[in-house]
Amino acid sequence: QVQLVESGGGLVQTGDSLRLSCTISGRTRGSSLGWFRQSPESEREFLGAIRWETGVPYYGYFKKDGFTISRDLDKKIMYLQIDSLKADDSAVYYCAAARGSGVYYHTDEYDYWGPGTQVTVSS
Repeated sequence: QVQLVESGGGLVQTGDSLRLSCTISGRTRGSSLGWFRQSPESEREFLGAIRWETGVPYYGYFKKDGFTISRDLDKKIMYLQIDSLKADDSAVYYCAAARGSGVYYHTDEYDYWGPGTQVTVSS
């Protein structure tokens, strides 16, 4: 079993930066961890992911300027650094864990989800 809790969201202004954290408890060995976001008018959107053991992130063609994923192996925290925030970055941001160590882009490939953290960007 894996538990995930996101933190670091809040109300920010256009151009600000944020670092979101995903604190993980339970088994991470052989997992891939991902970041998604969802706004009220859209489906849940893949932002990127990271293979836990290697720490190598992957984004596919979803890569957005200013979005960077990393992780701290010892603290069991995954991060999402977002620079130069824009109003349309406002959303609930989620982290998720997949039991395999492959490359996963779709919500149905992930087995565990955190409750999300709200990011609101004011212009």
